[in-house]
Amino acid sequence: MCLVVRLLPYFAPIHSIDIAQKQLAMQFTDRNGLPLGTLLTRDQEHTAVITLNQVSPQFINAILAAEDGSFYQHGALDMKAIIRAIKEAIQSKKIVSGASTITMQLARMLDNSPRTLSSKLSEIWLSWRLVAGMSKDEILSAYINRLPMGGNIYGVEAAARTYFSISASDLNLAQASFLAAIPNNPTYFNPYEHWERLKTRQKYVLNQMVQDKYITEAVAERIYTEKVVFQSREQGIIAAPHFLFWLATQNTPPLTPPRKRGGGLELSHHKQGVDLFSRKRGGGLEGGEMESSPIKTTINLPLQQFVEAQVQQVIDSLGANNVHDAAALIIDNYSGEVLAYVGSPDYFNDVKLGRNDGVQALRQPGSTLKPFVYELALEKGVIKPNSILADVPSHYAIPGAKLYSPTDYTNSFLGPVRVRVALANSLNVPAVKVLEKVGVETFLNRLHELGFAHLNQSAEYYGLGLTLGSAEVSLWELARAYVTMARMGKSTPLVTVLTEPHPPTPLSASKEGDAISPPPLRGEVANWQLIIDMLSDRYARATAFGVDSVLNLPFSAAVKTGTSSNYRDTWTVGFTTDYTVATWVGNFNGEPMRQVSGVTGAAPLWNRIMLHLHEYQTPTDFPPPDGLIQLPVCANSGLKPKPDCTSIVQEYFSPADKIAYENPADFHLPPEYDEWLARQPQSNSNADKFRILSPHNGDLFVVYPDEKGQQKLEFKLVSKSNLPIEWWLNGRQLSTQSTNALFWHLQPGNWTLEARSGEVSDKINFQVELANTKPNRQGFSVVNPTLFPHSRD
Repeated sequence: MCLVVRLLPYFAPIHSIDIAQKQLAMQFTDRNGLPLGTLLTRDQEHTAVITLNQVSPQFINAILAAEDGSFYQHGALDMKAIIRAIKEAIQSKKIVSGASTITMQLARMLDNSPRTLSSKLSEIWLSWRLVAGMSKDEILSAYINRLPMGGNIYGVEAAARTYFSISASDLNLAQASFLAAIPNNPTYFNPYEHWERLKTRQKYVLNQMVQDKYITEAVAERIYTEKVVFQSREQGIIAAPHFLFWLATQNTPPLTPPRKRGGGLELSHHKQGVDLFSRKRGGGLEGGEMESSPIKTTINLPLQQFVEAQVQQVIDSLGANNVHDAAALIIDNYSGEVLAYVGSPDYFNDVKLGRNDGVQALRQPGSTLKPFVYELALEKGVIKPNSILADVPSHYAIPGAKLYSPTDYTNSFLGPVRVRVALANSLNVPAVKVLEKVGVETFLNRLHELGFAHLNQSAEYYGLGLTLGSAEVSLWELARAYVTMARMGKSTPLVTVLTEPHPPTPLSASKEGDAISPPPLRGEVANWQLIIDMLSDRYARATAFGVDSVLNLPFSAAVKTGTSSNYRDTWTVGFTTDYTVATWVGNFNGEPMRQVSGVTGAAPLWNRIMLHLHEYQTPTDFPPPDGLIQLPVCANSGLKPKPDCTSIVQEYFSPADKIAYENPADFHLPPEYDEWLARQPQSNSNADKFRILSPHNGDLFVVYPDEKGQQKLEFKLVSKSNLPIEWWLNGRQLSTQSTNALFWHLQPGNWTLEARSGEVSDKINFQVELANTKPNRQGFSVVNPTLFPHSRD
C-alpha cells in the first residue's frame, strides 16, 4: 500500500514548465538609458526570474544552510529532521524547530492555503509531485525565485536589486547572509524596521554555514561585523515612481520583446494582452523561464528630477495655506511623448498619502475646459471673434434644484465683453451662455473626442456647469486635450515607451487599458489658432491676472488656469509650440486650501517648469490665425469704432465679414443687461446713454382687488445726462424734477411710460390687470413678460 502511495505522484508529476513564473519585475530606464528603477509585476509582486548559474554561490550556500542543509541528500521529506523536531517538541513541550524542506516550502508557495492538517497533507502530496517531475536544481531554482524577501519583493534577484542595487550574481557573503535571513519571517526581519532582529538571524545563518562547512568560524565572525548598507526604503526606484507603477498596470501588449533562455518559450500573439506567453513541453526552468529586458520609457531623468524638486518646493512654500499635494505632467507636442510625470511630492510618504497619483486622480477641473467650449462655438458659428458676450447676473431654472446663478469668485460682473476677454479672464457667466447656445450634449461629445473617458454620465447629469468644471477629469486627460489644442486640433496618443527600431508604442490613459487614440477632430485650424491667440494674450487677461503675472513668460505661451469649488483644486495647463505642461495643486484628502487660486497655486509650478524647459532655446511664436484679418474694433461693441468710442482694440475677422464690418448697425445693449446697468455708477454706463430699465416693454403685472393702490412699481432708467428727467405716463407728467427712479402705485390699465431729458427720450408699454383670486403671499406677479432679466438667452 505504501509503495502504491509513493508511486502515485509519478502518474501526476509537476514539471518546471508547469510552474514557470509568467509575471516578472520590470526594469525601467529613461529615454537615454539611465535607470529609473525596478518595479512590480502587474500582479503587484516584485519578481525577477534568474537561473541558478546567475546566483552568487554565497547566497545558494547561505539559503541551503539556513533552510535545508541536507537538501541534496533527501527526497521531498527529510525524515531525520522530522524525527528530530518531534523529539525536541516532546522534550520542550513546545515546537523548537521545524522540519519543512525546501521542496515543501516551494509547495506551500504554490498553494498558500491556511495552515491546517488537510493543507499539510496537500503540501506533502504536492512536494512528492514536484520531486517526481523536477530535478533538485530545478526545485531550488524555482524556490529562490519565489522567496518572500519583504513587502512585495519576491526572489533573490529582486531583493538584490532592491536592497543593494546589484544583481544576485554579485552578492558577497555579508549581503548573501542577510538576504538568506529574511525569508524565515520577512515582516519580523524587516531590514528597515527591525535591524537588530535581522542581525540576530544573520548570525544564525552564518553559524549554520559554519556547521555545514561552507565557511570557517573566523570568516563568520568577520562577516558578522562587516557593515552592510541597505538602500533607502524607496526600494530601487530612482525617479518617477507614480509613472512606473501606473505604467506597470497598463493592460497593453509586452512593453519590450522578452528574451528566451534555452528554447522552451514561444511568443503567442494574443489580442487582449492576456496569456501572452505559451510554453512548450519539455525543458526545465532554466530553459523555459522568461527574462525581462529593460523598458526604455520616454521620461527624461534630469527633467523628471527637476520637476520632482520643484513640486516639493512649491508645496513647502504653500504650507501655511493648507496645501499639501501637487502633480505635474510634461509632454512633447510633436511626438506626444511624456517627458516628466510627478504624481505627488513624495510617493513613499504614506502619512501624507503620497501614493495617490495626482496625474491619474479624478478631480474637478475648474475653468480649464472653457477653451474647448469656445472653440466649439466658433466652429458651430455660434460666436465670432468680435462677438460681445454678456457678463451680467443670470439665472437658470434647474428642475428639482435651486435656481442656478453662475458668478465669478469676485461676485462682480463686467457687462459687455469680447470673446477674447471673456475667455482670457475666465469669466463664468459668458462661458455658461456660450455652452447654452452650443448645447451640453454637443460639448460633451467633443470632450469625449478629446479623450475625456471618465465623463460617462449624461448631458442632463452635468448640465451647464460642465463648462465650469462640475465634472471630474484627470490631469492626464487635460494635458492630452491641451496637446490636441497645441497641435491645432490634430489629436495624438500620448507615448510612454520607446521601442527600437519600431515606432513609439502608444499607451492609453485609462487603467482599463483602452489603447485607442482619440479620432482626429473636426474644425478649422483657424479656430484652434484663435483660441491659442486668446490664451496667449497677456493684455486680454490683464483684468483678472494683471499684465505681469506668473502666467506671462518671456516667450509665447498659451495658458489656462482653473480653480474648483471651495478652493479644493487649482490647475494650470498651458503650452508653447514645443511642450505642454499641466500642473495641479491641492489636497488628496479633499480639504480646501486657504486663499489659493489657480494663479497662486498651480501657476507658479507651471511657470518654473516652462522657464526651465526653454532655458537654452526660445520657442517659436504661435502662427496667426490662418486666413483671418485683423481690424480695429470698439472694445465695448466689437464693431467698427465710431467717433465716440473710448477704447479701440484689434480683433480678427473672416474676410467674409468685412462688408458687415464696414457697415455696422447701431449698437444697443439688449434687456439682459438691465440688471447689470442698474448697478453701475452713471459715469460708467457708456453703452446706452438714456434708457428705461424698469419696467420692461410688454410687461404684464397682476394685482388683487383688495390690494389695489397699495403696491408700488419702480420706474428706473440709466442716463448720462445731467439735465432734469421728466416722467410721463399715458401723456400725463408725473414729476417735473425727478431723479433716475421713482415709485408709482399700481393701477389697472394699459400704460405708456416715457422718460425725457432735454432732447433724448425713451418709451415703453406695460399692462396692469386685476386678479380673480387671492394670492397665497403678498405682492404682485409678472405674467408672460416679453423679456425678463432672469430669463435664458
